[in-house]
Amino acid sequence: MSLELEKSDLADPEFVTVRAALRRGEDLLSQFGVASPRLDAEVLLGHALNCRREDLYRGLEGVLTHEVRDRFVALLGRRRRGEPVAYITGEREFWSLAFFVTPQVLVPRPETELLVEVALRIPARQVSLARILEIGTGSGAIAVSLATQRADAEIWATDLSAAALEVARVNARRHGVEKRIRFLQGDLFAPLREWDLGFFDLMICNPPYVPSGEIEHLASEIRQWEPRLALDGGVDGLDFYRRILGDAHRYLSGAGFLVLEIGGDSGTQVSRLVEAAGTFRAPAIYRDYGGRERVVVAERLP
Repeated sequence: MSLELEKSDLADPEFVTVRAALRRGEDLLSQFGVASPRLDAEVLLGHALNCRREDLYRGLEGVLTHEVRDRFVALLGRRRRGEPVAYITGEREFWSLAFFVTPQVLVPRPETELLVEVALRIPARQVSLARILEIGTGSGAIAVSLATQRADAEIWATDLSAAALEVARVNARRHGVEKRIRFLQGDLFAPLREWDLGFFDLMICNPPYVPSGEIEHLASEIRQWEPRLALDGGVDGLDFYRRILGDAHRYLSGAGFLVLEIGGDSGTQVSRLVEAAGTFRAPAIYRDYGGRERVVVAERLP
């Protein structure tokens, strides 16, 4: 069977209702080796119809127009070529919020929500969280999510990519927090050189952590579509942790916290780097809901 998707694939009489379209779309994506064919078919058909996924099931016998069918075919074709659903629809949910995404930013992952959750758990009696810095904000999902939860916080966010910062600004406006997030362009701490030391109460980052040699073994939709700049963590995947830990203490207030996402169960390695920096208390490791080490938290020594 050819893996080329044509409009004729969806032109049979059974493909006239929402129910039939979902079934046919799921079958086709399954044949193309897509990992979540039913979910993707639902999201793409919802996008073609400009409705939510749950609305599809309130009108399963609704008849599709030729225009909608053609649009759905085009979307399935893009998915068949490996393009991530989030880039096709221009949107991804994170922290129960809808975020605008483009190929200039990493697609927000559900597991990264733990980074936000852990940051919000840090007891107010220990740190005011008056000023928060996110390094490498990308789509702005983390900074914006924190801003929606902490109305008392002033949030700063940096990124090397000007295109990524534009996406982040869109998301800040979308969720009404643009006046409380200051976006700065530059590599890691570079945009902060002129600011006072010990300025931030909390620093948070989801850095690139995929070892360079493993990128070619990632799923094709990640390897071919998502920005390598947001993935490549150097030979051992730890380059950005070393760089962050080299300067983080200078910008954190006394007893401020550093919250880092990690990958590949690298908690022990990152914890050793934290301890070797000599400017933090012994770090804590948090596991995600899949049981994998996901977040490292360290408190700066006074």
